[in-house]
This record gives sequence, structure tokens and C-alpha cells, in this order.
Amino acid sequence: MSARILVVDDDPVQRRLLEAMVKRFDYEPVMADGAEAALKLLDGPDGAAIECVVLDLVMPDLDGMGMLGKLRERGSPLPVIVQTAQGSIDTVVSAMRAGAVDFCVKPVRPERLQVSLKNALAQATLADEVRRMQKSADGKLSLKDLSTKSPRMQAALTLAEKAAGSDIPVLIEGESGTGKELFARAIHAAGPRAKKPFVAVNCGAIPANLVESILFGHERGSFTGAAERQVGKFMEADGGTLFLDEIGELPADAQVKLLRALQEGEIDPVGSRKPVKVDFRLVSATNRDLMALVRAGSFREDLFYRLHIYPVTLPPLRERMEDVPDLVKRFVARFAAEEGKRLRSVSADAMRLLSEYKWPGNVRQLENAVFRAVVLAGSDEIGVAEFPQVAAQVPGYEPAAFSAEPVIPSPSTQPAAPLIVAEEQPNGLPRDHLELVDFHGHVRPMETLEADIIRFTITHYRGRMTEVARRLGIGRSTLYRKLKELGLEAEAGGDHGDL
Repeated sequence: MSARILVVDDDPVQRRLLEAMVKRFDYEPVMADGAEAALKLLDGPDGAAIECVVLDLVMPDLDGMGMLGKLRERGSPLPVIVQTAQGSIDTVVSAMRAGAVDFCVKPVRPERLQVSLKNALAQATLADEVRRMQKSADGKLSLKDLSTKSPRMQAALTLAEKAAGSDIPVLIEGESGTGKELFARAIHAAGPRAKKPFVAVNCGAIPANLVESILFGHERGSFTGAAERQVGKFMEADGGTLFLDEIGELPADAQVKLLRALQEGEIDPVGSRKPVKVDFRLVSATNRDLMALVRAGSFREDLFYRLHIYPVTLPPLRERMEDVPDLVKRFVARFAAEEGKRLRSVSADAMRLLSEYKWPGNVRQLENAVFRAVVLAGSDEIGVAEFPQVAAQVPGYEPAAFSAEPVIPSPSTQPAAPLIVAEEQPNGLPRDHLELVDFHGHVRPMETLEADIIRFTITHYRGRMTEVARRLGIGRSTLYRKLKELGLEAEAGGDHGDL
């Protein structure tokens, strides 16, 4: 679903113009004829879905500056783009100090507003992801931070919220890559043990001969190589939460000891003469059918019923596709910041592609695909070309039709069709138009424009350099000189032969 933009203006003509522009940019406009009406909308049931505000500063009753003050009092993270017919420096400074992220002078040009909206939404997504990552690092990521638009995922969150306040053992079921550990951490952070340790153990990654020692600890000299006393994971989690991932991989001996720990609240370290009392909350997870393992005789039935008291099932990503756009935006914001790239958006075609793929590897696969796309991106927008493996598996998205890599045609064939199709964008401009202004609305340098023109022409004619030079109206030697000067030799595949 496209981003929802709240437009606040008392002038009905301006509202209609802005509404039309927002729709052309492929966003969903929500209209308000004043600041008071806008605040009521934000307080309503649909207010949480609004992602950005376009706010007129001069309005009767409560004006734009007053609304900015109200939003600041609430601690609202919503990005606000202000607009007014009075573009004085003092007005700009006052609006920015009040919390606005950008400023437009009426009448605003469509291209200028589109750039402002892209930047505001990208900054808001990055800020939100940074807050989430910081909370996760601090162990404070709660269930309320796991937003979703999926009814199935919301049902799982509701179940988890009810269990968070107690010590009931929770079993998280779901396919690999659905985020079971993140869910377990959120349950821990939402409960009374939030300030105590959260200890995560992947049972499938522990060698069979070390499971008991790692989980329950051992005494010095209890076996060959035990030079020192080792505190196990149960003791590390004392007072807090122990998360056992892939619990179906536990060997039979460890299952017996885990059952005793759950029943008696005590463990037997290897080599210890007496049991040790432990106070822990158990959250376990599995991507396997534990009941099938019980029937197969590889998992204890009594332990299964101890663990299966409160099961919570996380749906696979293919069953919560409405969450894909938000996940993509968050991942793009995070990876772009980590890689030092200025990425403003994901193209509509690319978002449709990602929303049609079934994602057998779930959220983890989507995250990795976005990471690769961010690294591949050669402009400020991620397109279908950055997802070649995904495009190859979705009907209607031919990888060659979107690829940015030069293709060498056979001499016996006709020239290939143009790589980039000049279909119309939501703003009415062709998709292969050249942006003349930068993020801040200033004209871009000539060298940058020239580099973009050459890069596009190489892509458009699939690396056939003779054709590229002819269409640009320059000689091939001049083209190769410009490639070197502008650092674009890699765009031509490093080959200056006649392609």
C-alpha cells in the first residue's frame, strides 16, 4: 500500500491541486481543511497510518506554526513539509525550528513537492529504523515496536502481549526466517523480567557432546579438558529469559534435563554433586512439527506438553504480503545508511515485483535481497534491475528487460529493443526523464548531468558503444575520453572495443 499523506490547507483550490499532485506521485492523500481537523484525524483510528504531513502555515484559528507546536508537545515523529506564499528567511527558520523537515513556497512545482515527499519519507523511515535498532541493541524492543498490517501477524502479537506479563512457557512456531528470535526478545522486553538477562541458544548449532555442558554448565575436572568451572546458559539466564531456538534438535539426554528444569526449577551441572536452583522464563522456538517428532520417537512427549502450553505461530511472509512494502522501506533505510548511499525510494515496478514474489526464505530472504539491491543501486532509486534473481522467478518481469548490465548482441540478430521503456510516471513525466534539480531543489552540476546522460545512453543501447557515440552526436574517441574523465569506464564493462 502506498504512503498516506495528510494535506492541511484551508484553501479548497490549493487542497484540490495538492490532492491531485499527491495522487500522481502514487501516494494516498488524506485531506483536512484546517489544523484542528488535522489533529482530530491524527487522533482517530486511521491516524497511525499517516506517514507525512504537507502543512500550510497561514490558516485561520490554529495556524501551521500552532500545529507544529502541538505535534512537538505530543512527541510526534511525523515528518512535516510546510508551505506558504511568504518565503522569507525568518519564516523558514521559524518553521524548521518548530520541527518541519522541509519548506515549499506556493505555488509549489510538482517536481519540487515530489522530491520533498521522497526525502521526508526516507528520513522518517531511517529515523524509525534507527530507533528500532537502538531499542533492539538495548534489549528494549517491545511488541508495540513490531508493527504490522497483517491480521494473522496481529493475532500473533496479541497472543504474545497476553503472555508477556506472566512466566508461562511460550513456544514460537514458524518457518525459518520469520523472525522468531526477534519475537522472543520482544516478549522478554514487554514482561517483568525486561531488566534481567535475555540468553539465546541455537540448539541445532551445539555439538551433541557439548550440549549438556553448554546448557547446564560443568564443574572443574568433571571430564577431560574441564580445567575450570563453567556456568551454563541456564545460570546465565537466572532471573531473566532463556530462549532455546530450534528446540526440536535437542538430544534425548538434554531433553530429560530440560524437563526437570521446567518441573523442579533446578538443574544438574555436569560433575556437580547437588542440583542448583535456577529462576528463569523459558521461550522456545521451532521450525519443525514437534508432534511429528514425538510420533517418530525423537522428541519426548512429556516435554512436548510442557513446552506446548502457550504456542504462538508466526505466519510466513507469503501469508502477510501486506507487510512487504514497510519491511522493504525499513531495510532500504538501514542498509543505505550503513553503506553510505543516498537512496530516496524504491520504484513502483520494483515494489510490485517484491509484493508478488512468494519469499520461501521469508523475512530473512527479503532482508538479504534488499541488502544486495542497495549495494547494486547506481542511482537514488532502487528498481527491478537490482533484483535479478527475484525477477527471474516472477512472470512478467524479464530480467533482461530491466538489467543495467551491457548485453552483447549476436551480429546476426537485429538490434535489441530499448532496455528502458518510457512509460508514464505518476507525476506525468516519462520514466527516463532527467532530473535537473537535486534533493534541495538546486540545479545539478553540468558534470553530474552529463554523467547521467552517458550512463543512461549506454544502458538504453545495451552497451553498443558505436551506437551510443552516434546517438550522443560525438566521436567514439571523445566518448571514451569522457568515460575516463567521469569515472564511467565500468559502465561500459571496461571494454572499449566495438560492441
